[in-house]
Amino acid sequence: MLRVLITGMSGTGKSTVLTRLAALGHRVVDTDSDAWSRWTTDEHGRADWVWREEAITGLLTGHRGGSLFVAGCKSNQGRFYPLFEHVVLLSAPASVLLERIAERTTNDYGKDPAERALVLRHIAEVEPLLRRTATLEIDTTLPLDVVVHRLHLLR
Repeated sequence: MLRVLITGMSGTGKSTVLTRLAALGHRVVDTDSDAWSRWTTDEHGRADWVWREEAITGLLTGHRGGSLFVAGCKSNQGRFYPLFEHVVLLSAPASVLLERIAERTTNDYGKDPAERALVLRHIAEVEPLLRRTATLEIDTTLPLDVVVHRLHLLR
């Protein structure tokens, strides 16, 4: 039994990697949906998209066999790190992320200039925090097959 969190900034390829891992037969969950996440207000009065703690706890504690890959980047994800065998940070240079965000057709986030500015702020402020707590970092400028293979081999 293996539970892996795949985290990283918008545009790093979390959803793309999940699709490939699912094709290899792994159980995958993208937490960017109302089923797994909800809007709340943080201590500064700003909107915050956080994990539904009961749902995530049930997912992780109820997983019984094989590999489970969970993707997301939420302010409350650190509470769940003890339930994962690995926390994998996907990363790429800011210019690559902004280019991917501009070109993707499956998600409108980051198309607005204010959202692009927020992505850059998150790279500067949030990514270093994720890097300090990750058990593995994978540069997603590598070919997709290489990234997926590294995740597929985790034990």
